[in-house]
Amino acid sequence: MSEVYRFIAAEKATYPVTLLCRILGVHRSSFYAWAEGQVARGARLRADDALAHEITVIHLASRGAYGVPRVHAELRRLGHAVNHKRVERLMRERRIAGITRRHRRSLTRPDKQARPAPDLIGRDFTADRPGTRLVGDITYLPTEQGWLYLACWLDLATREVVGWSMADHHRADLVVDALHMAHDRGRLEPGCIAHSDRGSEYTSAQFRTAVTELDMKVSTGRTGSCYDNAAAESFWAVLKAEIGTRTWPDRATARAAVFSYIETFYNRRRLRKHPDWGYLTPQETRQRHTLAA
Repeated sequence: MSEVYRFIAAEKATYPVTLLCRILGVHRSSFYAWAEGQVARGARLRADDALAHEITVIHLASRGAYGVPRVHAELRRLGHAVNHKRVERLMRERRIAGITRRHRRSLTRPDKQARPAPDLIGRDFTADRPGTRLVGDITYLPTEQGWLYLACWLDLATREVVGWSMADHHRADLVVDALHMAHDRGRLEPGCIAHSDRGSEYTSAQFRTAVTELDMKVSTGRTGSCYDNAAAESFWAVLKAEIGTRTWPDRATARAAVFSYIETFYNRRRLRKHPDWGYLTPQETRQRHTLAA
């Protein structure tokens, strides 16, 4: 029937609508109802195209990482009062999807002779305020010059990367340098917990000395249990998925990519859902804590 109505719409400039409807055996009121619907459908299609453009821009700005929830949250932050299901439909129709994370193999190896510190976190990866609980870990990125090792410390109150360090090795210096950065820029409170796995870098005398000098507390999970440091493992999964799993031509290029991801995107622009405040970036979460204090 739609084909008949489209024919009438195309020929109505030449022949009267009444005549066309009588010849084709349709009611004139039905044709006008269809015509009004066509106008509405055209307006909806144009609105969908405009919204799809906004979604595409947000998705590209997220390095292809955002799925429906974060795209919807970003649209709302930009002032678009749009339904979650509409965003889901448009992304599905245009095959726009976020990045799926992969399981990561742990890098750190336990020092069997070291005496481990107690687990002060107990899989409770939350904090009432910034500067009280950090989690740390090491990962590696492939380059044509060899591995580039990356150590990070995340604040559990904000999930902000407050300290990081990169090198061509994963000796204790790597995690200590990252810890010093976290102390200098993270506004840590005395007695702040530094939680990690039982890798030899974190059970070394050099790391223990640094923690003591910075007036912090050491905490470690159990050997072989990734769940005891799940927050750090989750961050690596996010980084590896969103920065892209590839081999960089050299360590300098990989360093630049990691710096750009952490400092210009993850800490300042990447949205994460806070249980009380909704979708915020790590830095915005820190600001909310400051205002609430």
